[in-house]
Amino acid sequence: MTYHNRSILIQQILKYMVMVAMSVFALAPFLFLLLSSLRPGAQMVQNGLTLDFDLRTMSLEGYRILMNYSEGLYFNWYTNSVIITIVQTCVSVLLSSMVGYALAVYDFRGRNLVFTVVLAVMMIPVEILILPLFKLTILLKIIDTKAGVILPFAVSPFAVFFFRQYSMGIPKDLIDSGRIDGCNELGIFFRIITPVLLPAFGAIAILQAMGSWNSFLWPLIVLRSNENLTLPIGLQSLLTPYGNNYDVLLSGSVLSIIPIIIVFLLNQKAFITGLTVGSVKG
Repeated sequence: MTYHNRSILIQQILKYMVMVAMSVFALAPFLFLLLSSLRPGAQMVQNGLTLDFDLRTMSLEGYRILMNYSEGLYFNWYTNSVIITIVQTCVSVLLSSMVGYALAVYDFRGRNLVFTVVLAVMMIPVEILILPLFKLTILLKIIDTKAGVILPFAVSPFAVFFFRQYSMGIPKDLIDSGRIDGCNELGIFFRIITPVLLPAFGAIAILQAMGSWNSFLWPLIVLRSNENLTLPIGLQSLLTPYGNNYDVLLSGSVLSIIPIIIVFLLNQKAFITGLTVGSVKG
């Protein structure tokens, strides 16, 4: 083996070792959570999160308790989160893609001003917007409703920026050919542009779904009744000074991870393609 080949082999080994170490580091919290959900809650209070693998103390008792907790209240929270995530993701992706496409393709008065406002909103922490958004939800009478959680964030500034950058790489001839064939502007977007934007849709859909599923602060402010809570708020409400709800809390936390894993596995190719291609547009 030559010196050059040996050097390449060592680099590949080091690269794989770093990747394995990063994977273990990323998966460690989930492994801690999974093992702890199979132990009695009292043991969690005594020993905390550990990697002890003792089959004698492991069981699915926590999940059985979860199934019967407060007459299915957990699955009510779960359903609320699923509905809000699906609707908010679909609405946000659709509206943000249309706004981003318009900013990239159409030359209208005030286009640069609108894009500057989008960039400015991206730089503003969401906590600063909480009060005006809360007043808006009161005015619209959508407090303690799913619409109150979804509508204030129906358009994402980051998604608009991402779609705008991605759409700037679309050939103008593609759009002009659609107009020549007699297609109106909405038809061009849905029939011609949408297939081109599919990788961007996949990437933004995952990011939006993760943000909506894990959202805590805004639903905490808007939602009032216990049956309307989303999963993060419901799980947080199980925390007590006495530690008597760890069986439900840990098993419920494990189940709460499943939807995001499924979404990513179904869209991982589009996610990677959308981010890599969109990052070099414009």
